[in-house]
Formats: sequence, structure tokens, C-alpha cells
Amino acid sequence: MNDQIVVGMDIGTTKVCAVVAESDELGKINVLGIGLAESDGLNRGVVVNIDKTVASVQKAIHEAERAADVEVQNVIVGIAGDHIQSFQSRGVITIANPEISESDVRRLIDDTTHVAMPPDREILHLIPQEFIVDGQDGVLDPVGMHGVRLEANVHIITGLISAAKNIYRCIQKAGYQVTDVVLEPLASSFSVLHPDEKEVGVALIDIGGGTTDVAVFEDRTIRHTAVIAVAGNNVTEDIRKGLGIMRNQAEQLKCQFGCATVDLTDGDEHIQIPGLGGRQEITISTSTLSQIIEARMREILEIAHIEIRRSGYGKHLSAGAVLTGGGSMIRGTQELANEILGLETRIGSPTERGSGLWQEVSDPKFATGAGLVLYGLDPKMAGSVPQDRMGKYLSGMGGSNEKRDSSWGKLVGRMKGWFDEL
Repeated sequence: MNDQIVVGMDIGTTKVCAVVAESDELGKINVLGIGLAESDGLNRGVVVNIDKTVASVQKAIHEAERAADVEVQNVIVGIAGDHIQSFQSRGVITIANPEISESDVRRLIDDTTHVAMPPDREILHLIPQEFIVDGQDGVLDPVGMHGVRLEANVHIITGLISAAKNIYRCIQKAGYQVTDVVLEPLASSFSVLHPDEKEVGVALIDIGGGTTDVAVFEDRTIRHTAVIAVAGNNVTEDIRKGLGIMRNQAEQLKCQFGCATVDLTDGDEHIQIPGLGGRQEITISTSTLSQIIEARMREILEIAHIEIRRSGYGKHLSAGAVLTGGGSMIRGTQELANEILGLETRIGSPTERGSGLWQEVSDPKFATGAGLVLYGLDPKMAGSVPQDRMGKYLSGMGGSNEKRDSSWGKLVGRMKGWFDEL
């Protein structure tokens, strides 16, 4: 496969999506193919059945291959789930020479990773926040500056090693290789957020099938991440149990007639639902359906609001909030979010950045898949700047320990874009 072609693999709780795209010498991105498959091998974003997940991955990629007329070998895969955790870390070193060098920055980055972590967890992303030289904060690039004390604040995102390994295992059993693993809300942010929104402050809320992902941005970098184990599947289950119907009927009702705000429904409109086992048809009003949906959507958005406040940036989000993911497509969700979050809210879809099938992926449910290919093809189009500096910082990092070298090698790939976003 052409080196300029990448495949983004969104392995979700309800769907598996593969997006194949390429970039030309001018940096223009062309979406070549899209593949979709139902997913029933995951629970709340975590693989619980390897074989079913492998089958879904193969089906989605084969569909994308046929559309793109290419043979896929490597994929960039998203990771989510309520096992994701994040925290702030701070590193500090002293400078032997008067001038700060790239090797000093390498030592500082190494220092920020020396944090106590359970043995079953690993670092997925290490995202720099700022450098501090002799107490002077807000430094973007300390190389060449004079100082005796160098500090850095970083945002570290971790996940369960077993969860990441199971994703790797599914991709490998399907016959492909994993190029990188990216946290899904970060991937979604590449495709639906504007760089200006990231600069002035914005909260991204990605309502998927199994999880709701929250990411808070300010000054062009991520400040807080959280994964909530309540999402669109819970809405479907509430409808199924509340009305005593089949799950596929509940999903159809949610998508076709659902509304997250009762005030926006016509209470006189009624829906006919086939009875189970030859029983008589069931008749419900749209307002009854919306009452069920609103209760759960209100819970999801209230938990997201708590996470936004917990980040400490709730009062700094001048760009408000952006909702994306399949759950955001329920009518009335934007109005409900405006009320609960107290922020100006919009529905975020991947913005068209190229040619080919971009129009087909300009839908909230493709936010993660589109973001993954943007991450792989052109970080500058995702709101980053060229990655040269971070590559220089970390070249040669490591030692005699082979495992340590391997870990740093993986970490380099994930950190490159983030340092240069500052």
C-alpha cells in the first residue's frame, strides 16, 4: 500500500468504522473508501469477544478496500473505554551549562514519566502543557534560553495494558498491523474542532454507543480528558425496557422519532409499534418516547458537566461546547446541552478538508474515523504544526535496556504533534 495512504479504524461499541485516505504532495487529503460493520464484541468501549470483534474489523476493512481499490496492511486505531484515566505530572531538572540544550529537554521529558502507576496500566499519550525556566512560565520552546532550572507540566493519559493488547490482538488476528493507538476523543477533536476553538477554550463531548468521551481544550492544547460509561446504548436500553419492545425496535424509534427535549415534541403525534409474538400493536405518543430519552440524555450531559467543572476550565470555555458522535444526532440534544452545560453548544461534524468521499464522512458518527486519518496523514490539518522539534528532542533517547527503548519509541510517535501544538 502507498505510504501516503492511511487507514483510521474506529472500533466502537455499536459500530466498527474504517476510513481509507491519502494525501498528495500538496497536502490535500482524499478520502478513498469507507467501511462500516456492526459491532457486538465490545462492551463500553472495551473488547469482550475477540472473534466477534475480528469479524467486524475484517468486514469494515474489506468494504473500505473495495471502495478504495487498495490493499490495507496497517491501521491507526482508536481506543476508549471507562478504564481511561488522566492526570497532571510535573518534571524538573537542573541545567549544568548556561544554555538549555535539546538533551536537557530530553532529560526533562524522561523525568515527567517517573510517576507511580499500577503495573496493569501504561501511558497512551503524554501531552505537554508548558515549560518553566527559572520560575518563568509560559515558555513555548526553551532550547537556547539561559537558565539553571527547567520544569514542564504535562498531561498524561493512561489505559489498561490488557485493553490495549486486546485491540492489538484483534487487528493482528484480522490480518493487519497497528501503526499507532490514539485516544478517541483526541482523534475526534482533530476532525470537528477548529484551531480557534482550541485556543480560546472549548469542551468536546463525544456521545458514542458505549461511552461518552469528554476533552477540554485551552491555549491550543488539551487540559482534561474523561471517559463516561453512560452513552447511546443506555438510551436504547431505556426505551426497550420502558416500552417492552425488541432492541432493534428501540434503536429504530430512537433514531427515527427520538427527541432529547420533551418541549420540542408534538404530544398529539402517535407511533404504531408491531406487537411481540403476534400480539396487538402498541401505540405510544412521541412525548412518552421523548420523556424516556430526555431522562438518560440529561444524565449523560450532567455527568459531562461535572467533568468540565472538575477540569478547572469551566469558566474559560469561550467557544462553549461541541457535541459529536452518534448520540449527538438525537433531535433536541443541542438544546438540552445548552440548558445543562450553560454553554453555547453546536453539533460537530468532520469539516470537509479534501476530496473524494469527504462529504460521506461529514457526519458526527464518523468524527473519530476521520480524525484518525487526519492524525496519520497531516497533523497540520488537524490543528498542529510540523513535528520536527519533538523528533529532535527524543532522537537517541533510551539506554541499554531494550524494553525501555521500545517504550520510548512508541511514546515518541504519540508525543510528536502535541509538543508542537504549544
